[in-house]
Amino acid sequence: MSAVLQQAAAGKGAIRIEHVDKVYDAKSGPVQAVSDCSLDIPSGEICMIVGPSGCGKTTLLNAIAGFHDITGGAIYLDGEMLCGPARPKAEPGPDRVVVFQNGALFPWKTNLENVAFGPVVQGKMSKSQAEEKARGMMADAGLAGVEHNYPGEVSSGMRRRVEIVRALMNDPKVLLLDEPFRALDQLTKSVMHEALLEIYYKNKVTIFFITHDLEEAIALSDRVVVLSAGPRTRPIGEYRIDLPRPRDVAEIRLTPRFIELHGEIWHAMKAEVLKAYAQQRQ
Repeated sequence: MSAVLQQAAAGKGAIRIEHVDKVYDAKSGPVQAVSDCSLDIPSGEICMIVGPSGCGKTTLLNAIAGFHDITGGAIYLDGEMLCGPARPKAEPGPDRVVVFQNGALFPWKTNLENVAFGPVVQGKMSKSQAEEKARGMMADAGLAGVEHNYPGEVSSGMRRRVEIVRALMNDPKVLLLDEPFRALDQLTKSVMHEALLEIYYKNKVTIFFITHDLEEAIALSDRVVVLSAGPRTRPIGEYRIDLPRPRDVAEIRLTPRFIELHGEIWHAMKAEVLKAYAQQRQ
């Protein structure tokens, strides 16, 4: 049995994207967002997805989450089909949780209430049980002391951290991150990178992370996947990030190996970015 199938059998968040197509119906006619894309993500991996704008990164994430259908191929989680020929749209579930670019916290609830909300609504825990778990997870994420503040009363970095902790409250198999730190300043982003890795080391959830920030991709990931420019979206490069863990994400950027990886991946990305730009100008 292959390593991927062994991980799938273990039921810990292995994703298989198999020849996936996605066509949108636009006013101007059909738009091919993804074409014949295949990718395996082992359980417990931080996989960063990079590529030019419009290459289908968010489309793939939304298909895994169950936000929209696919028009061809199939996506599997731990060997079970999420979506495919017989079921074009995956059923959303607590095993796959998304953290978006824009915050989704309830501003009228405290941070603690936001984190505890999911398991209570789903009937998995009583309010007291959920709040006890939430306090422990928030403390582990460096959020002790802000439990009873409202989201608007804490920094943008803390709000992002609250959202990630809330996403992990249901013990998901997969955490789907769509450029969650894009709007943060560089210093806050660096702090959030450290916080995300600390949370990851404690939970070892599979992470599917979309970013346009190549330094972020290398600093955080086990593997960086470069997607091609459309219309035929496919992985055109997969780079194993062999930097030691645990990582100091600020210091690791100064190492020769980081600089070498950055140059190698940027060279692959640059060709696709130029191709996408040329297509947009046509």
